[in-house]
Amino acid sequence: MLAIHGSSRANGNTEQLTMKAMEELDVTHVHLRDHTIQPIDDLRHEPDGFQPVEDNNDHIVKLMLEHDILVFSTPIYWYGMSGMMKDLIDRFSQNMRDTRFDFKGSLSEKKAYVICCGGDNPKIKALPLIQQFNYIFEFVSLGFAGYIIGQGNKPGEVLNDQHALQQASELNKVLKNSLK
Repeated sequence: MLAIHGSSRANGNTEQLTMKAMEELDVTHVHLRDHTIQPIDDLRHEPDGFQPVEDNNDHIVKLMLEHDILVFSTPIYWYGMSGMMKDLIDRFSQNMRDTRFDFKGSLSEKKAYVICCGGDNPKIKALPLIQQFNYIFEFVSLGFAGYIIGQGNKPGEVLNDQHALQQASELNKVLKNSLK
């Protein structure tokens, strides 16, 4: 299982909720704040196409392809995913055209979950973000298995969201059972 954390803040609400869902599981954690992912230079219609980029995107793609379950963990920034997460997702366009990977084919064999937290009525206002992930996953043939939306603004507030904590506990059980 691979958890991709898109928060700029260590141990923030989204990360805390994700860690609750991942308790006692064998998880590889990637914190995008510790990696450099360049914004996409959209060259798909140029004669030479996309060019290699010197950053950590290939490393993260290889990790994605090595794991069967992917967890996209992002705080809700201005009603969307974090910029770091968006840069990673935008680069999917390049990954799909990279002959070193069978990106879309490999993702079709995997399942994905989304965990997000925000402070401005996220149970409603994060639904477009969840829908966006759904469309992204459909496009790359990645199975969307579920999501959790947590309420929390200041660090630690998500630990007061009993509904989100219950969902994290339930997801943890599902993941443990799927790995047996």
